[in-house]
Amino acid sequence: MEQPEDMASLSEFDSLAGSIPATKVEITVSCRNLLDKDMFSKSDPLCVMYTQGMENKQWREFGRTEVIDNTLNPDFVRKFIVDYFFEEKQNLRFDLYDVDSKSPDLSKHDFLGQAFCTLGEIVGSPGSRLEKSLTIGAFSLNSRTGKPMPAVSNGSGLWMESLRTTGLEASGGVPGKKCGTIILSAEELSNCRMS
Repeated sequence: MEQPEDMASLSEFDSLAGSIPATKVEITVSCRNLLDKDMFSKSDPLCVMYTQGMENKQWREFGRTEVIDNTLNPDFVRKFIVDYFFEEKQNLRFDLYDVDSKSPDLSKHDFLGQAFCTLGEIVGSPGSRLEKSLTIGAFSLNSRTGKPMPAVSNGSGLWMESLRTTGLEASGGVPGKKCGTIILSAEELSNCRMS
């Protein structure tokens, strides 16, 4: 079955295959009051979703939304479809970028902020709608471009050590600086198979 263009590709969580009840959930992403990194227009935002492996705790890119031109309040059309395992903690990370070129290399774009949550937090929120503040965490310098890139965190503040070791401060230099809001909505997909 071919996947519609407005859906991000399906990737797998590290799970005990088939041993835990699962359902498919569609995640929709919107943002409000993003940082404006462009000089003569508004930012051109893109959202990248990452999942964290159950075993090795490594973050893996799950998918990307489309880029929306000239807005600080994007309502992304492309959705992420994930398997929701009821009894597992599924950590998610959402990174926002201002896209400056056609390059798929994220280091070539301006980092706007990130948020961490679990899939259970989104699904369990009233109306399956979770709002979180985007923050600028710590940064490391990209060795090729010299541009700041977000330091990967496990959501528990480990990026603070990275900030101390790199000495780099972002967007006015305040770790944890608020830079807009991300709105995550989840909708359970029916179990009917399309033919």
